[in-house]
Amino acid sequence: MKPRRHLVIMVRAPQMGRVKRRLAHDMGAVRALRFYRVCSERLLRRLSRDPRWTTWLAVTPDVIRFRPRLWPKGMRRIAQGGGDLGTRMDRILRVLPPGPVVIVGSDIPGIEARHVALAFRLLGSHHTVFGPAADGGYWLVGARRSPRCPDLFGNVRWSGEHALADTLANLGADPDAAFVEMLSDVDRPEDYRDWKKNS
Repeated sequence: MKPRRHLVIMVRAPQMGRVKRRLAHDMGAVRALRFYRVCSERLLRRLSRDPRWTTWLAVTPDVIRFRPRLWPKGMRRIAQGGGDLGTRMDRILRVLPPGPVVIVGSDIPGIEARHVALAFRLLGSHHTVFGPAADGGYWLVGARRSPRCPDLFGNVRWSGEHALADTLANLGADPDAAFVEMLSDVDRPEDYRDWKKNS
């Protein structure tokens, strides 16, 4: 039987002051929380019921005493665990059942099912796939995990212009990587205004 495809959406409990901190710094915690809730809810609705993959929520903090209404009932959940972003994504790649894995964040408004489907198609002929972000990072990372799981995330400078380049450097001189469309995060007031205008 062919291994199942796994889509992992990394989510934070939608609590004031714990989500979209850079946006909150400029626009206030209430607006940042509202954006995160709306963006996450729409993303989960678009991606979670697609039969082409199994959707997992990778949740932080690990112990949540409630299930936010925006998280669909019955969805598979795993804890992100401790450490920086790379440590948490590496853990996800290593603990899920066999099959290719694609990981996305929950706060990128432009993610559509077509992006995820393309990423899985590309993993049919490449070991890794990335969705580059305009700021030098990436909004999607995926790995075939066969014949082995790659070591992607050591010594990566997160939240900056070097994140994608650092990750690719971990793959060596001849990285077998593919790329999907570039998308942007919403971290600045102007990003938020563009999102509001188009949503």
